Amino acid sequence: MIDFHRLKDWHFDEVVQRYTADDTMRYALALGLGRDPTDPKQLQFVNDVPAAPLALPTMAVVLGFPGSWMQDPATGIDFTQIVHGEEQVVWHRPLPSAGAVRARHRVTRIVDKGPGRGATITYDKTLHDADSDVLLATVTHTTFARGNGGFATAAVPGDAAAAAPVPVPAGVPDVTLDIPTLPQQALLYRQCGDRNPLHADPETARAAGFERPILHGLCTWGIAAHALLAQCADSEPARLRSLYARFSAPVFPGETLRLELFGDAGDVRFRVRAVQRDRVVLDHGHALFSA
Repeated sequence: MIDFHRLKDWHFDEVVQRYTADDTMRYALALGLGRDPTDPKQLQFVNDVPAAPLALPTMAVVLGFPGSWMQDPATGIDFTQIVHGEEQVVWHRPLPSAGAVRARHRVTRIVDKGPGRGATITYDKTLHDADSDVLLATVTHTTFARGNGGFATAAVPGDAAAAAPVPVPAGVPDVTLDIPTLPQQALLYRQCGDRNPLHADPETARAAGFERPILHGLCTWGIAAHALLAQCADSEPARLRSLYARFSAPVFPGETLRLELFGDAGDVRFRVRAVQRDRVVLDHGHALFSA
């Protein structure tokens, strides 16, 4: 069971990570870029000829990864029952294609949804240039711990839930894009750091209630982000200023994702649907772009 005070004060060591242009290209390839190997807009992220590749802004979510800290029994979290809940990133500066970053993490909110209803754990990561300490991005990550509801008491009530995000508009989307995923997409994406066996081991997936391994939520999120970047900002990574989405259902590798966009190029609402099951998998999406 979660001990609210222990988890809220959880100690994270500062993470310093050096990464190369190869890491930058590997991340882009794990999101499916390069599907058209003649598209210069995709090649700028996956090719280092004739110049260094550009970094996709969403690589901020894998840099400075704190490891599977929720797997520590001292957290009280049932690790086999966790799924990704929400992700938001605010970018302060473009990510270099290679270099070193310094990441600092802290738990910011723990919400008990009640017995049998699970809990949410939110933690922030600030990502800095390792040498100058200049802030590059702020990442807010929310995990849904399906097996941990009911820990709050009168003495330890838990945190209040955050304000509900603005829903995506009703009606016909302004733009619809279909994006196929690969059967091995999760195996590729786990090379970026998240080795949770839920995404690779069939037995682990079945024990968690899934028919087979599911795609990392952040892979789905990154695929959507790249499509948004291409559609709304001519694939210019420095123009993406913030991105938020709620994870509403799992994706199985090999499914086709349908991105539904509402709004203009600067302020976009979106959702993502798994086409074969007609199931919304990312919802309440919101992206802001600079001109």
